[in-house]
Amino acid sequence: MVYDRSALLKKHGFKNEEEIEKVKGNYTKTGFPDTNIHFNVSLEMYDMSIEEPYFWVLESLKEYLPYVEKLEDSFAAAENSAFFGVTQQRLGAQQDKVSQFLATTGKMIKELFQMVRELRIIDERLTYYDEAEKELSKKIGERHKSSEITLKGMFVDLVQGGGKSAASVYGMSRELEFITLPDLFFDAPPFKDVPEMEDWVNSLKKDFNQNVIRVLMRHLRQYTEWRKRTHQEHNQRKKFMLQYLLQHFEIIKMYIDWVKPYLRHVARLHMKESNLASPDIVSAFEASLLDVEILARQRTVVHKYINDEGKEKEIGANACVLVTFNFRTRPELKVVQEGYQRGPVHIGRFEANWRVYNWDDKELQKWRDLKQEEGLQLLGQVSSSVEAAMTALGDELNLYLAEARGIKVEKKEDKKEEKPKTLAKRFLGDFMDSRPKDSKKPAVSKKILDEVEAKKKKAYEKMGKSIGSVCFYSYNNFKKAHRMVAW
Repeated sequence: MVYDRSALLKKHGFKNEEEIEKVKGNYTKTGFPDTNIHFNVSLEMYDMSIEEPYFWVLESLKEYLPYVEKLEDSFAAAENSAFFGVTQQRLGAQQDKVSQFLATTGKMIKELFQMVRELRIIDERLTYYDEAEKELSKKIGERHKSSEITLKGMFVDLVQGGGKSAASVYGMSRELEFITLPDLFFDAPPFKDVPEMEDWVNSLKKDFNQNVIRVLMRHLRQYTEWRKRTHQEHNQRKKFMLQYLLQHFEIIKMYIDWVKPYLRHVARLHMKESNLASPDIVSAFEASLLDVEILARQRTVVHKYINDEGKEKEIGANACVLVTFNFRTRPELKVVQEGYQRGPVHIGRFEANWRVYNWDDKELQKWRDLKQEEGLQLLGQVSSSVEAAMTALGDELNLYLAEARGIKVEKKEDKKEEKPKTLAKRFLGDFMDSRPKDSKKPAVSKKILDEVEAKKKKAYEKMGKSIGSVCFYSYNNFKKAHRMVAW
């Protein structure tokens, strides 16, 4: 997938795109936000390794700026080059591991559906048992019978064999002409214990035949014991299934954690599609293109506040130097002394761009999100498929996992403005969709916002001189150190 960099910048909230004069009188967009300070240097030497200028710039920035992070590290190589063959061998090994982990994860997610379905059935049965138990606190004549009748229907169908069995309630009514037996059996209310059941049955002797009363007592005694035992069995079964579900879910999380680094490696070993179409790469040549981007910054806290959760948060102003490296190299495979393994040595053209930005924490995170969306395409596809499978399970999985952990969760009505966090997002983390989400803005007054903006402006003015000097000295000293024209 090839991204439109201009559309991607607008999507993440960067309004103006930088333009530079590539050809006399013709300006082209660079794909970076507009900046006032921009230095560019290009160097090509046959006997110069590309590692040397990269680490020279990196160390020069580390000397003055406390925070340095790498935002991009991608490459593309000609199809017939030796470097392409080496990277594809490593990519194949990583893909094999990924396929094994994802196949196991997919199988275990499929088993989650069966577990959740079984827990739903157990919950349905326990609903009848619990409702029947609640009726026992009332007087025997005031007890509702709907749940009890449902349980008796299950008992007759599952235990006694239904109407096909001559020993069942329906069978004895049909075969032995105990016509009133089914009515008396299902009309009986829930009983606390056996003596209460016997007293209720004995009270029917004056109106019904002794043989019918004897058979009715047998069936009610059998049913009472079945209800008691199966209620305990369903409770124990649910506890076991909840713990098994939790264990199963934790194993899936473990496999996901294991596969994350392999997915990251696979994404990095894939060629950058925009560079593959570049005229600098010819399939018959030993050529490769490498792109590296680092961000060095200085941060100042301009405001502190307490969020809705009661935690202290900070708003910071960052003076940033964004350095992008573009390498067009000719990889030479040479034997490394340790282990006598072949490895590529890159020799060729080096181009670096220094750009200075004033970003607060939110704007800085937007740029990170942009780089993540641009770079982790493979991870987004994998995580979205896992998310779709987990979402299909519904909210029941969340509730059952919370119950297994001993957390009481009350079912809430769905609200349109609040969307629950899915399970896949919970344990996949930054490998999920990297699109920025609108955070809930704290209710603060316009006066405080103006004060924060004023503090940011002062912080940027204070850091602006030093960050501009750092950027210029890194650029100018690099030219001097590499025998280029400098002033």
